[in-house]
Amino acid sequence: TLELKELSHPAGEVIKIAAGKTLDLKTQGSVTMPTGSVLQVVHATSTTEVASTSTAYVHYSSSDATITPTSTSSKILVLMESNSAPYNDSSNDAKQYEQIFRGSTGISKELEIRGYDYGGSGSNVAGSAVINHLDSPNTTSSTTYSLRFRFVAGTNARIKSCSITLMEIQ
Repeated sequence: TLELKELSHPAGEVIKIAAGKTLDLKTQGSVTMPTGSVLQVVHATSTTEVASTSTAYVHYSSSDATITPTSTSSKILVLMESNSAPYNDSSNDAKQYEQIFRGSTGISKELEIRGYDYGGSGSNVAGSAVINHLDSPNTTSSTTYSLRFRFVAGTNARIKSCSITLMEIQ
């Protein structure tokens, strides 16, 4: 056992751990990571298709991602990608909005997904929609992030699949 008050090194040098050995800081007390460090990553994904004609936001719960921040000062980087498919079976315009929610609160900018069929015979548009948002939840409680979407124009709004990645940033 080696007990030290402080471990330092000359400028430009690196403290190295021998090959095959592990430096375990978690079980020995607290560790302070530099600002900007990624502390944890959570990922959720779903291929469940959901369609709606609601003009109010519908919770696409299949890809909810939950994280418990380690500090109230942590930021949560939310990376969301969905396969969105607004649909119109008989006219030109199909449109829906999507937004990231923390709990029941919309936190990102609304993203418009729109398809337009210039022939007027109906449109079925599917494509990737991406929303990235840096959140400051100011909590150490379990926090759930989700995608919600709402119908604007056409026959219905649809999400075919979605993935959400959460990164806690020091």
